[in-house]
Amino acid sequence: MSKWKEYKLGELTLDGKGHYGIAAPAVDFDCSKYTYLRITDINDDGTINRQGLKSVGDVKAKEYLLKPNDIVFARTGASVGRSYFYDGKDGELVYAGFLIKFSLNPEKVCPYILKAYTHSQEYYDWIRAVDNGATRGNINAQTFASMPISLPSLEEQKRIAGVLSSLDDKIDLLNRENATLEALAETLFRHYFIENPDPTWKEGKLGDYVIETIGGEWGTEVPEGESNMPVRCLRGADVADLNDGIATRTPLRYVKPSKYEKIKPNNGDIILEISGGTDTCSTGRVAYINEGVKQLFDYPIVFSNFCRLLRVKEDYTYFVYCYFRHLHKQGEFFNLENGSSGIHNLNYKAALYDDLGWPVPTDEKLVIEFVEKVKPYFNKINTNKKQILILSAQRDTLLPRLMSGEVKIG
Repeated sequence: MSKWKEYKLGELTLDGKGHYGIAAPAVDFDCSKYTYLRITDINDDGTINRQGLKSVGDVKAKEYLLKPNDIVFARTGASVGRSYFYDGKDGELVYAGFLIKFSLNPEKVCPYILKAYTHSQEYYDWIRAVDNGATRGNINAQTFASMPISLPSLEEQKRIAGVLSSLDDKIDLLNRENATLEALAETLFRHYFIENPDPTWKEGKLGDYVIETIGGEWGTEVPEGESNMPVRCLRGADVADLNDGIATRTPLRYVKPSKYEKIKPNNGDIILEISGGTDTCSTGRVAYINEGVKQLFDYPIVFSNFCRLLRVKEDYTYFVYCYFRHLHKQGEFFNLENGSSGIHNLNYKAALYDDLGWPVPTDEKLVIEFVEKVKPYFNKINTNKKQILILSAQRDTLLPRLMSGEVKIG
């Protein structure tokens, strides 16, 4: 094995420094404009969350286009340290102001190695050590440039990348299949309830299919005696990750067992993000809970006060889920925000119980017919999510062993 050497991130780039993104407002998605990449558009695993993508119309946007081998980091907020590696497959992207870009030099480092490293436990430990945000995470470009990473020769890096990328390719195929299945379910939903509504329907409310809604609990970071139990507390930012079958790195919190029984999600429940912070596009993201989702976590899960749990009537989960997905994509949630001081909150009560003119049939037989048709899609999606979890665990187990030189390639 070749000798390993420690580098700083800045030493592995084309110009030795990080660059802040454009400070421009997001506009409605327009294929004639550049797609805008913001913190909320990046999943914890470094993939793009395509729910609610926006465009940017600023005249200087072209100056902030990502190029192959660029990597960006979230510099602030609860998602500080989240990263995205650009290889060109996601089309033209302009990176936003709360992201910091580094252009990797492929003659100094195999870019995939940096991509993999930024999803390792060693990286997350470094993020926690240098995060200087008192109440809101904050890491600047200079600090990111000083990030240490130990590497073998470039040839060995490429061999390591070959092993890990083969697992990533399989995960990517499963995610793409899931996206196709989701699209099929959405198409069927629109056919049933949006494009061909029966004029004889007596319109109901979405809340007719929901038993109750339950508020979340942030819990405490430090246990206060044996009466508390450790849980993973789902934040609003985790909702999109659940749909992709990603093992999110949610905070470890502590709640009282009595409260845990009330706020733990059950199979068939729906988690709705009701607070998107200052970002309108994340508000209203939705995910459903099943055993596959629960397996993503090493501790029992609860949900934070940035989410609302919808306890759905039996057999109607996929109908309610598809309905919220449709409303979010149509931007309907933007009309239901009741936040102030720049904070965007979803008025979920209005979404569920007000007469807003949306076609919600009261004919439960029709809804059940739809659910039975889309159930095979979601069964396959759930199976794929479990496979993604297995492959991700294999990759994440291999990563530190390969990066430390414990496991040799070739």
